[in-house]
Amino acid sequence: MALKYLYLKMVLTLPNNNLRQSLLTWNKHGQCDKNKIRRTLKIFDACLSYPVTTSRLSGSDFQPIYLSLPTTIFGRQFTKNVEIQEEEVLTTPMIQKYLVEKGMKFEQGHACFVTMCPKVAKMKQIKNTDSERLFINMTTGHFVCHFCGKIGSWNNLVDNVLYLMENKRKKSVECFHSIESVQSINDEPSVVTTGWKSTVPFNSLPSNDRQEIVQDFDYSKIQLSTFEKYQVQYDSTTRTMVFPYHNINNLRVGLKKITCKKEDNEFDVITISLKESFLPRTSPRGLFGWNMINDDTSEIVLTNSEVDAMAVFQDTKIAALALPKGYNVLPQEILPCLERFKRIIIWFGEDIRAWEAAKQFAKKLNNKRCYIIRPSADDPGPYKALKQGIKLLHILSKGKPMNHKSITVFSQLRQEVFSELAHIDQVSGVKWKRYTALNKILKGHRRGELTVFTGSTGSGKTTFISDYSLDLAIQGVNTLWGSFEISNIRLTKMLLTQFAQMNLSKNLDQFDYWANKIEELPMYFMTFHGHESIKRVIDTMGHAVYVHDIAHVVVDNLQFMMGSQGDYADRFNKQDQIVAAFRKFATQMNCHVTLVIHPRKEKDSEELTTASVFGSAKATQEADNVLILQDKRMMSLRGRKYLQITKNRFDGELGVMVLKFDPESLTFSVNEKQKKGEQKEITEKPDDTNVIV
Repeated sequence: MALKYLYLKMVLTLPNNNLRQSLLTWNKHGQCDKNKIRRTLKIFDACLSYPVTTSRLSGSDFQPIYLSLPTTIFGRQFTKNVEIQEEEVLTTPMIQKYLVEKGMKFEQGHACFVTMCPKVAKMKQIKNTDSERLFINMTTGHFVCHFCGKIGSWNNLVDNVLYLMENKRKKSVECFHSIESVQSINDEPSVVTTGWKSTVPFNSLPSNDRQEIVQDFDYSKIQLSTFEKYQVQYDSTTRTMVFPYHNINNLRVGLKKITCKKEDNEFDVITISLKESFLPRTSPRGLFGWNMINDDTSEIVLTNSEVDAMAVFQDTKIAALALPKGYNVLPQEILPCLERFKRIIIWFGEDIRAWEAAKQFAKKLNNKRCYIIRPSADDPGPYKALKQGIKLLHILSKGKPMNHKSITVFSQLRQEVFSELAHIDQVSGVKWKRYTALNKILKGHRRGELTVFTGSTGSGKTTFISDYSLDLAIQGVNTLWGSFEISNIRLTKMLLTQFAQMNLSKNLDQFDYWANKIEELPMYFMTFHGHESIKRVIDTMGHAVYVHDIAHVVVDNLQFMMGSQGDYADRFNKQDQIVAAFRKFATQMNCHVTLVIHPRKEKDSEELTTASVFGSAKATQEADNVLILQDKRMMSLRGRKYLQITKNRFDGELGVMVLKFDPESLTFSVNEKQKKGEQKEITEKPDDTNVIV
């Protein structure tokens, strides 16, 4: 009755389309999913807070209608002040259950559920071809529909199924009608079309030009026929090699451009530099070499670069594909393309970071069908092996499957142990460029570790850790920020200033340039602010690692997940549980977690120590690294800030790095003299702790 009353009084007069559509749905079916209920209740609150001013209905007219609602609608308790509950995290069983309930027959693939487009399933004649299939990611619910040519989220798919059910009697119904957030996979971006028209096939160039180009780009071992089969083009005006990327429907959706620049120095020595760029700028949603895939192809080699893919095919005649950003990320939009293959060989070369990425990608693609070429000096990357005259088929035969994750023996670890000994610089992690002094102590930033970072209130913890993480993101470390203390707008404004290393409020004419540059960095942000449950945070982090291949998570700070309820003993126990959850996440997901924790209240005259970290000793015991931002400016006229490393599980070396803050760029990065390499150790503490300026 309440719904009928709402329908008669409001639907025909209220101009809000979302509210009208939700109420019409309720009135027709007598039910609605939880997300629609939540969205509608939010609109109710908005109408009460900001009255709708029309000639037929105002806020004063709306309020008595709202107050007349019963205390429950379809089991949902609510009051005038609606409390938004946590969204239920999507799981694989939930996706399966929904498909069964809706009568959508499906097969469980390697990384996706494979079913038919709901619209096709209702047709009398079903060809059951690849062009009619719908791929649903088993972890995130992200879908790719061949028949409709659409790509989107799980909620988009659910809304579309509901819409088709409501209009099942209509003869012509368009899928995803009025769902604006879905995207088309059959449209070639205009920038791609324009960029492709300005190029010519590489094999159409004069032989003299081709010879010079392959020498400059170091592609001399790639045959002309291979360039032709992979449809590589060239732009003579900018000296750019252009590599096309195709989607699952074999449509060109992006380009990777590698530009060669030659420069003469004062000694008449020619230096050559190569620069990569993408069209569209956010990188293609496709694969290089997809045009080489046939219907009967069941085995592929997944490589790190276009030249590696061409080298594999040229020497072995096995189909080889390249990812747009190499081993940095495996986009979930690409997973449906790879669903059809029974065997995938991942060959990223001998780099340790590439080896870690290969193991992560194997999990996303299903370990059972993935074989990885382990890094070694005898088995380099494909193109490097081709130049050395090594038979690539011989290396491919060494591909090993990923075994049970809980059981191993030394023979399986032997090659990795040797690689760690032989490539100690790579094993030590990604090096900082802005904080080169930190490399002398921590040696680098490594996956799978937990770093605890603390410092007194107002010392600049968030400012330093944002610059610290930005440095790594510039090196290609995919980073996820969870800022619970300050808003994402303030955080990104600070990151942008630190990235540009200037006060952009005084240089607004350069904002667009630096904003475009920072958009290209692999940085993502959680939308939480204030108190949040650890379960929801961990679920979000896991989703980001799967979808965006995150390698570094920053959580600022732990206290916002503890709340203010309970006595000290309860809070300590809760903190121990939270730290244990982050430690487990870092280990299982092979992802570095930097956790900011406030210290206990100490006297201003005393230095913070490892024991100063708030809570029990579990936080510092679980941590691989403990970093303390010491601020001695209030103790003496010449007091300074410095970063103290009090725990380093990698090699045990401890030390201190003096910091100097620049208020214009909001960074603690080293000054100009230090940038020129004039860093030096200025003292030795009695405990052999290095102090570096």
